Amino acid sequence: MKKLFKSKLFLVAISLIVLFTAGYWYLSSSDTNTTEKYRFTNIEKGDLESIVSSTGTLSAVTTVQVGSQVSGTVSKMYVDFNSKVRKGQLIALIDTTILYANYKDSETSLAKAKAQLEQSTNDFNRMKVMYEKNLVAQSDYDLSKYNYSIAVANLQSAELSLERAKTNLGYAYIKAPIDGTVIARNVDAGQTVAASFSAPVLFLIANDLSKMQILANVDESDIGQIKDGQQVRFTVQAYPNKKFTGVVDQIRLSPTTVQNVVNYTVVINVSNKDGFLLPGMTATIDFLIESAHDVLKVLNSALRLKPNNEMMSVIQKKQEERMNSLPDSVKAKIKERTAQGGSGQRGGGFMQRMFSGGGANGGARKFAQLWYLDDKGQLNFTPVKLGISDGQYTEVITDKIKAGQQVINGILITDAETGTSSSPFQNNNNEPRQFRRGF
Repeated sequence: MKKLFKSKLFLVAISLIVLFTAGYWYLSSSDTNTTEKYRFTNIEKGDLESIVSSTGTLSAVTTVQVGSQVSGTVSKMYVDFNSKVRKGQLIALIDTTILYANYKDSETSLAKAKAQLEQSTNDFNRMKVMYEKNLVAQSDYDLSKYNYSIAVANLQSAELSLERAKTNLGYAYIKAPIDGTVIARNVDAGQTVAASFSAPVLFLIANDLSKMQILANVDESDIGQIKDGQQVRFTVQAYPNKKFTGVVDQIRLSPTTVQNVVNYTVVINVSNKDGFLLPGMTATIDFLIESAHDVLKVLNSALRLKPNNEMMSVIQKKQEERMNSLPDSVKAKIKERTAQGGSGQRGGGFMQRMFSGGGANGGARKFAQLWYLDDKGQLNFTPVKLGISDGQYTEVITDKIKAGQQVINGILITDAETGTSSSPFQNNNNEPRQFRRGF
């Protein structure tokens, strides 16, 4: 019995110690949790660039499709992929058997037309002399004149046919129209090409691959920032660690719409003296809009910080101090405007908008504020003018903040801020905690 009594007494003593410890922890922690804890970031000094990103496709500045104007079988090929060609160089030959036969036939037809014209001319001259002497009828004279006219027309037709046959025969000899490089060959020797409806493309010749261009698609929301002569940086997948440069040459006015997104084509001139770039490569492009060197910059999250109640109290206090320093006449006017529903005294709603990252007008901000702890560990803030931004950092212009100084860029919300209790006897749902024996 004594052992049982002692064991129960021991359990009661342990339970009391646990309850006392938990209560002490709760009472002591309730004060510390009411103090806000902040996340800090450093003011940095460095370079910033504002850019617009896009993608595009590399191509030669001048690309010519070489086709055939006559049908036939490709008899010979004189160039291949990547061949260097000169203007007027023979690069392919269409079989000339039928074309040459047509040419000879046209020559024969021309000779026949000449003979007929000679005969008709002699007949007409004789008939004219006899008609003038009234030796032949009017109808005979008219018939000889008609035959002469027909012979002249037949001769002209034969001459045109011969010229056309000669031209078609010349079309069989495919020649390079420009100096350049063959980047595509679409036929092989022995292949038949048909030019009945459209000229088939046999070759694709790029004029000069040492000078190329990029056709970039820029969204309508960004096109207003792109200007002629603007500097461009880009990379290609073949050389991910190498950066290339270019210059904006043209902004084409014709838009293209893909999935309800309006884009404009921007032409970028690129130097390719080393030959790294090839037609058809996809370029990831950065248009350089603005740049700033050796400036103060801070993470954008510090500029978007939404004040909590403690911060709003600091703002209100500074506002009251500013109001108290005003002359009585100004105070009277402000109170009068406030009473009339004016905006003489900026209320909490306005200040909340100003200090929550939206700006006074809700648009693009030119000014913001940075929060920090002063030398006494008290909350304070300073207004700053905003410069360019790269999407992560923004330039800040102020003489109140120095490089390396810590500013607040986040608030770690405590239990006291959310209104929930941190009592060990309650869980997050404000329900009693269940303690197990042996705790």
